[in-house]
Amino acid sequence: MKFGKEFKKEKVPEWTEAYMDYNGLKQILRNMRAYRQNNHPAMNRTLSGFYRQSSRRYNEEDLENQAIEIKTLQRDGSRQLFETVFIEQTEGGVEFEVTFFRKLDEELNKANNFYKDKVKGMMDEANQLNKQMESLIALRIRVEKRSFKGSNSNSHYQQEQSQSSGSEEKVKVADQNHDPVEALEHVKINNTPQSPVSTIKDVLRDSKVEDLSYGKGNLRRAEQQLRVAFIEFYHKLYLLKQYSYMNLLAFSKIMKKYEKITSRKASKLYMEVVDNSDLGDSDEIIDLMERVEATFIKNFSKSNRSEGMKSLRPKQRRENHIVTFFSGFFSGCTIALLVAIALKIELHNLATEEEGVQYLQSIFPLYSVFLYAVLHLLMYAANIYFWRRYRINYPFIFGFKRGTELEYRDVFLLSTGLAVLASSGFLANLRLDMDSNTQKLKKVTQLVPLGLVTLVLLLIFCPLNILYRTSRVFFIQCLFRCILAPLYPVTFPDFFLADQLTSQMQALRSCVLYICYYGLGKYLRRQEKCHTHGLYNTLYFVIAVIPYWLRFLQCLRRLIEGRDKMNGYNALTYLSTIIAVVFRTIYELRKESVTWMVFALISSAVATLVNIYWDIVFDWGLLRRHSKNFYLRDKLIVSLKIVYVVAMVLDILLRAAWMQLVLAFNLHSAHKMGITTTVFSLEIIRRGIWNFFRLENEHLNNVGRYRAFKSLPLPFAYSNDQKEGKDE
Repeated sequence: MKFGKEFKKEKVPEWTEAYMDYNGLKQILRNMRAYRQNNHPAMNRTLSGFYRQSSRRYNEEDLENQAIEIKTLQRDGSRQLFETVFIEQTEGGVEFEVTFFRKLDEELNKANNFYKDKVKGMMDEANQLNKQMESLIALRIRVEKRSFKGSNSNSHYQQEQSQSSGSEEKVKVADQNHDPVEALEHVKINNTPQSPVSTIKDVLRDSKVEDLSYGKGNLRRAEQQLRVAFIEFYHKLYLLKQYSYMNLLAFSKIMKKYEKITSRKASKLYMEVVDNSDLGDSDEIIDLMERVEATFIKNFSKSNRSEGMKSLRPKQRRENHIVTFFSGFFSGCTIALLVAIALKIELHNLATEEEGVQYLQSIFPLYSVFLYAVLHLLMYAANIYFWRRYRINYPFIFGFKRGTELEYRDVFLLSTGLAVLASSGFLANLRLDMDSNTQKLKKVTQLVPLGLVTLVLLLIFCPLNILYRTSRVFFIQCLFRCILAPLYPVTFPDFFLADQLTSQMQALRSCVLYICYYGLGKYLRRQEKCHTHGLYNTLYFVIAVIPYWLRFLQCLRRLIEGRDKMNGYNALTYLSTIIAVVFRTIYELRKESVTWMVFALISSAVATLVNIYWDIVFDWGLLRRHSKNFYLRDKLIVSLKIVYVVAMVLDILLRAAWMQLVLAFNLHSAHKMGITTTVFSLEIIRRGIWNFFRLENEHLNNVGRYRAFKSLPLPFAYSNDQKEGKDE
């Protein structure tokens, strides 16, 4: 692999702009080489040969014959600036060399200052974690009811602290004659769930400080929070170390290319300056990593180094060939089953005869919920594939535990497996209902869809460690927070999941049919009979509003917490959709009312226009007037601008297709069923497109703030910190 591709692959996506611009410098060198070849071909061949000869004799004495000199303009303890000047100049493309070194200095200053700022932040965070560990150890001793009288208690406490720090220096206690556990009197405990991309201000704003009690529950919670904080902190240190290493390697590679083209002796001197800069000095980070390892192993892994390092350095997931095999196998099975279903319908004329059409109308809604779920999973698999391809850090944005996020192959396997189950059930229904020899089993066949739904729910909520348990638990937690929207702080995964539910309105309505079919015991011509029940009509009405209502409540919660008026405007967009859904549902249930049809059309048109504008301008961040990319945005991850134009057009068209349902209410029931299924399938496809650009916009917001890590809540709060937070 060429270094340019490796360099791009190893970058922290949110720090891309802080890395040395290797491709930009490489382009200057290409232009320099092209100029030399066109204007001085003979000299270029001579110098190229000279370089091959002289490179073998490159030694320490060459420092005296360097062609450049590097000056340190400023070093005040916080900033370090470098400038390169030529000692001697040669003819032929010197302008390119001046441009090259000017940009090289800019890149060095940028990377060096960024690294220094990050190191300073890491040191501050290390001090904070050290203070938290002191409180945790004191709390452990207090909970275990140890005796802290006399000098023995202090020496024991210092021994605990010294071992947990992992360094040769002992932890300093302010008052050696003072009982260290008394420090807990000034300590309180935080109870603050946080978003994976929250900022320090968010942490201070949302902190819920409670008095510290000395129970085992508080101890376990504090240990768990600090354990996660240490793992995340170690990951930060590792990425910062990689940042230093990759930039140093990039500077070395680009200087070698410069020497090869110009035959100037400049690489050794410049790299010495780079190595002596803050960027080249990673001793602090390495030392801190060793101390974190020792602390974590001692306090959170029971001194088991192998187990501790597994937690700190989780292994990279390898591609599972079994997943690939079964994905292909299930795909083939699904295609074969769909062909068999189509042949069965054609053989019994179910699509043409009136009795057959009525049968399909009664059985298809039971299986349509699987259709929508499979389609949504397929779109999510495609989203993951493109997020990975364009280096959008979706695990960080969603807050997945490192190494547990699903790959697109995993989601594709789930979708094809679900498709096989649903197709098999549908074919079994057709086979048993159409065969005269199985008429006695007719009541049993009606339970096939219920059995499939029960099986899927059991797999989702199964507590056993099978079938991606971590992802299932994460999904259930987000779903629980969505349902109880006003009671929990709203994180990105919560409102992202709620947005997915708004595109599954018809699937939720299909679930209501199960309540009517099996709860009310209606088996034949069930759809017509269900609409005669007031309970079914009530649920049919309410279930369509619930997803939008949850998003409305989430927006209100964020408006109250963050005082951001944009959340208020977003709440109004969902309120307009709720009004539209209410009028449309009333018109659907009162089919011949012209008044309700007018209300449904007007409210749907308003909601569609409002949602289109919000999708494109706010969720995707496009249509910026003064953008350098015409009416898009300044930063685009996809290089082809036409992709964004097509996405906007598709969003408008697919949003407009939603209004078609109002006109379809007076159609023949069979045609209406087909149109409804098509429209809601298109809505799921639109949501899949929305997902990619929504996460792209969120990723770029994190990139603009260099926000690549979680801001995790720490268990302990101190009176001084609380006062400082209030003052700020």
